[in-house]
Amino acid sequence: MNRDIDKAEMFNATFASVFNTNDEPWDTLSPTSEDCDWGDDKLPADPELVQDLVPQLDAHKSMGPDGIHPRVLKELADVITAPLFIIFQQSWEYGEVSINRKLANVVPIFKKGKKEDPGNYRPVSLTSVPGKIMEKVILGVTEKHLRDNAIVGHSQHGFMRGNSFS
Repeated sequence: MNRDIDKAEMFNATFASVFNTNDEPWDTLSPTSEDCDWGDDKLPADPELVQDLVPQLDAHKSMGPDGIHPRVLKELADVITAPLFIIFQQSWEYGEVSINRKLANVVPIFKKGKKEDPGNYRPVSLTSVPGKIMEKVILGVTEKHLRDNAIVGHSQHGFMRGNSFS
């Protein structure tokens, strides 16, 4: 057997052992889109937001499992942002994410200690660059909704952009 395959299987076993496998389906554990009143079914964002996010991509980062490199998206920002927004809009309306946006390449990153111990590595997921852009759009929409509807109190500082003690 190939040594690289042995390493990959060892990391897979180590990383898989720390995840909780729950028999309940995810749909019953988290709110659905019906639980939130976003008005109509349209994504409460506009193409200009995507137009602003694409040029901010780091062209030196790795591409995801879909093979789309951030440099390509960045260089084609003028022509790619409208189609990307349409894809994000449809995903929002249907409440589904394309399988390509769910795939990830998991890479072990060494933390500290003995390099021979797979427990001394953390898994890092390399995901789709368009998927990351979509996550930022939805994060912005969610933060705006929380602020505009006073869902999060003024004393909440953790995980709120621009609102930390540091």
